[in-house]
Amino acid sequence: MKKDSADPVHCWLVWMKAFQAAAKYLYAGLQETGLDDTDFRILEALLNKGPLPVNTIGPKVNLTPGSISVAIDRLLNRGLVSRVESHEDRRVRVVSLTPKGKGLIAPVFRKHAVEIRKMFADASPKEVRSLETILKKIGKRAERLGTGKKT
Repeated sequence: MKKDSADPVHCWLVWMKAFQAAAKYLYAGLQETGLDDTDFRILEALLNKGPLPVNTIGPKVNLTPGSISVAIDRLLNRGLVSRVESHEDRRVRVVSLTPKGKGLIAPVFRKHAVEIRKMFADASPKEVRSLETILKKIGKRAERLGTGKKT
């Protein structure tokens, strides 16, 4: 296989190596905050999306219903989130950041965003947009293949 060929297998390997290196770098920075990856993802979603039902958070942060419940309980016990019944549907529990939670995640997320921008510094804005477009295409195709749709 030539490295200058347009081989999807080689591209996949490069993509995975880049992702692994980026994740290692970013997660090392998170460890300093005392947050693990799961808690960070939940708090970040609440910071950027606002209050969310528990059953909506799980899919957004790639957690199963059981895992999201345990994680929310852990964050609740730390005083970082609150959980209340929805006014529209009492079966739904809505999770929100507490002031303590917002005070923790806001500066952590700002630093995290700076670190992500550092990793992308060698790419032009046009290249970043192109990469995003390509990754979305690949992801949507993979989703369709996973559901058995042959489009």
